Amino acid sequence: MNKKIKTELTDKLFESILCMETIDECYQLFEDLCTVNEIQAIAQRMEVAAMLDAKRTYVEIAEKTGASTATISRVNRCLHYGTDGYKLAIDRVKAKREKEEQE
Repeated sequence: MNKKIKTELTDKLFESILCMETIDECYQLFEDLCTVNEIQAIAQRMEVAAMLDAKRTYVEIAEKTGASTATISRVNRCLHYGTDGYKLAIDRVKAKREKEEQE
């Protein structure tokens, strides 16, 4: 864990995020917290990570998401050498969707 971001204030922020119960509640919180561009940039990085995880090429990813090769490269570096946050989120979303399909 990066000690530069691990603070009491950041803990409170993440606690607030974890208290959201629906996607609509997340929209409410993030629209108040972030600019539209910040939300779109975060969403774009998550999609880039998911596509990299699915073994898509940089060209495919850039075409679908509009992400620059620099952004794709940075996300790829995080997937391989980061804290596994992207991978954890991707795997949990996949598991959730698979469970919902089975119900």
